[in-house]
Amino acid sequence: MRTLSCDLLVIGSGAGGLSAAVTAAHHGLDVVLVEKDTAMGGATAWSGGWMWTPRHPLHEGPREDIEQPRTYLKNALGQRYDADRVDAFLHAAPHMVGFFHEKTATRFVDGGGIADIHGDLPGASQGGRQVGPKPVNGWRLKPSLLRKLTRQMYETSFLGMGIMAGPDLQKFLHVMSGPQNFAHAAWRVGLHTVDMAVRRRGMQLVNGPALIARLAKSADDLGVRMYVDAPAKRLLLEGKAVCGAVVATPRGGVEVWARRGTVLATGGFPNDAERTAALFPKGTGENHKTLSPATTTGDGIRMAEEAGAVLDTSGASLAAWCPVSLVPFTNGRVGRFPHIIDRGKPGVIGVLRDGRRFVNEADGYHQYVDAMIRATPEGEEVASWLICDHRYQRRMPFGMSRPFPLPRFPYLRNGYLRHGRTLEELSVTCGIDPTQLRRTVDEFNAGAIRGIDPEFGRGRTAYNRKSGDFAHGPNPSLGPIENAPFYAIKVYPGSFGTFAGLSADAHARVLDAAGDPIEGLYAVGTDQANVLGGHYPSGGINIGPAMTFGYVAARHAAGVAEYEVGI
Repeated sequence: MRTLSCDLLVIGSGAGGLSAAVTAAHHGLDVVLVEKDTAMGGATAWSGGWMWTPRHPLHEGPREDIEQPRTYLKNALGQRYDADRVDAFLHAAPHMVGFFHEKTATRFVDGGGIADIHGDLPGASQGGRQVGPKPVNGWRLKPSLLRKLTRQMYETSFLGMGIMAGPDLQKFLHVMSGPQNFAHAAWRVGLHTVDMAVRRRGMQLVNGPALIARLAKSADDLGVRMYVDAPAKRLLLEGKAVCGAVVATPRGGVEVWARRGTVLATGGFPNDAERTAALFPKGTGENHKTLSPATTTGDGIRMAEEAGAVLDTSGASLAAWCPVSLVPFTNGRVGRFPHIIDRGKPGVIGVLRDGRRFVNEADGYHQYVDAMIRATPEGEEVASWLICDHRYQRRMPFGMSRPFPLPRFPYLRNGYLRHGRTLEELSVTCGIDPTQLRRTVDEFNAGAIRGIDPEFGRGRTAYNRKSGDFAHGPNPSLGPIENAPFYAIKVYPGSFGTFAGLSADAHARVLDAAGDPIEGLYAVGTDQANVLGGHYPSGGINIGPAMTFGYVAARHAAGVAEYEVGI
């Protein structure tokens, strides 16, 4: 078997793994990064790319004191507040943003308009705690590097073209409302058409693909050796210390020996059918509809357990939930569409098969699924239906179906979009209690017309209102469902990945059963037990901690104390 040596071995190429690789290389370490898949990016490449990083230096307003986000998390996490790890995250996150933004090819934009989900809790922010990746033109990347990058997730794109959250998305949502919006959309689609004709892929990289592209370029600039189609099989041990890993490659096995440490960033275990079936509630782990790549089968966790590590399943939730609908394509593939933005728009509700609402639909995607699981009676299929009317479907995206002028018949024909001339007819098509659905919609409409939701308080928080339609009043989150025909989409519990992960300390070192660090082993991203205790208090709480603890782990391995950039 061939051997390879380095200072730091990183296993996995999502945001956490690339963050560790870039940080370590910046500090002079010789870094090798291996990726199981045939392209880099992991679940990050299919995400929005936004990160929750309180007190980051890009925010233009007054810089908040650390006590504000700390207070918010104490209230949001309750008994699962881990002071040491939370403080490590809150202290390092703004320095991480400053380092990548100023010292590497990675650039961010301020996500000032994104509010925390639990806006009524002490310490919650109305905006200013997120950053997102600055878009990048793929033509500026080396062709050899571009070929290693995961492509945009088709289900969250427009014909394969990514649309960035923020002004870009708003222009597309209101494309028919004015010439400026139409011109913007036409310009973006025109560029994408040229890219597809010349390069056979979208080259206007936004959201998660932009973050991965910028991190990969930063790693390449610093001489990180990056290998795809190279799964790690087992860790190399000297006594109880981890000294690298055995990696499979198309040319055979390689022992990669790492002098300073090994970082696990393999994406958790969302595609480990046996483990999710055993751990997830009410059957949601069976045939789990995750949005993570198929390669995220728990390799890092399994290898760490063989070295004495412990899987922490004590969090409030074991998964970062997201409602997902299944999209049948003409080529036989079944896609998975994440319902991120449509639930909070005026004119949509979610109901169970009994025809009743069960949640404030404009709250976070994690909260929607968590409530759906709790409300579903034991033994029944965990699923719900999103329902809208004709006026909404022609104005706004509804799952995979797009608004006017795009046709809806493909989704009616393949059964993805159910419809009925009346609510009662729609109920029969979906298997929903028709009497209760009519009662639910009538009661909802009575409040929506006045801009109130007596049952769940939809629209009461800044997060709710910003999830809605800014052009609609009196409540941007509420609109009646009254214009036939009516439409419905079935949604299931999906996830962005797992929250349960390896026990780790504030330096991202993996801990054994006695609570002691395993020498030479770090875990970041979803291989590490969620720092927020399985809660989802704001958008970007997957990638923010992943990037931050990748940065923390690499700095610890490099023996660095001083921050690279002052904030």
